[in-house]
Amino acid sequence: MTGSAADPRRVGVVGGGTMGNGIAQVLAQAGLEVTLVDVGQEVLDRALATIEKNLARLEKKGRLGPEEVRAARARIRTAMDLEALGESELVVEAVPERFDLKERVFRRLDAVVPPAGILATNTSSISVTRIAACTSRPERVAGMHYMNPVPVMTLVEVVRGQLTSEETLQAVEGLARRAGKTPVRSEDSPGFISNRILLPMINEAVFALQEGVASREAIDEVMKLGMNHPIGPLALADLVGLDVCLDICEVLQRDLGEDKYRPAPLLRRMVAAGLLGRKSGRGFYSYDD
Repeated sequence: MTGSAADPRRVGVVGGGTMGNGIAQVLAQAGLEVTLVDVGQEVLDRALATIEKNLARLEKKGRLGPEEVRAARARIRTAMDLEALGESELVVEAVPERFDLKERVFRRLDAVVPPAGILATNTSSISVTRIAACTSRPERVAGMHYMNPVPVMTLVEVVRGQLTSEETLQAVEGLARRAGKTPVRSEDSPGFISNRILLPMINEAVFALQEGVASREAIDEVMKLGMNHPIGPLALADLVGLDVCLDICEVLQRDLGEDKYRPAPLLRRMVAAGLLGRKSGRGFYSYDD
């Protein structure tokens, strides 16, 4: 299978967590050969188990046939070294939201991926320009911010770094469309579009809970019934991960320099206590395995 950065056939995904395995799944369903890389074999095993469970669910619902499920699963291979991405035409990074980690990954990807390859980041708030500066190809680096859960949500924010080329943006948008997603462009501003608007709402809901304005159930119910949101802000925070919410709030406060983005103390305390939401089994609500 041969392709190009503009029309990729072989893609890489770095990070086997919630976002990474979802991205790998939708790209494999779209017919691409996917190499999923993570440093831990246990993470990769969990990622494949999650993908297989999701594909089985789609088959049960009649959205995929048995052969489509087998073909999608067969298109995904795993590796524990970024060297495995040496033939990839486009790579999507989906590691935790820490610049030092992303910097190490992108420096290595720049050395491993062919010079014509595109490097995309699933960052939810860190500057794409800053990430691109870690490479020798900033014009070929873009943001490709998927929403959680990736197999369900159709939006992909496509973020233009200061030096990102139009050709790169079009290639990333084309890949998103091929996987059944709707790309929406954003400039490289803290939080982009989605989290610039979403996180202040979640953070204010945490303040309201902290100050005793209402119970968690009442806060979520008002937003669902009164604003027609499918899920309340506190339940959504649990889904996103309270640690991720805190990271984004801190980026917004630091980079925009406004106190209105200050994270709620209750949010900080919960993260410090390891109450991270669904992934830890307990956040604003408690969850079964």
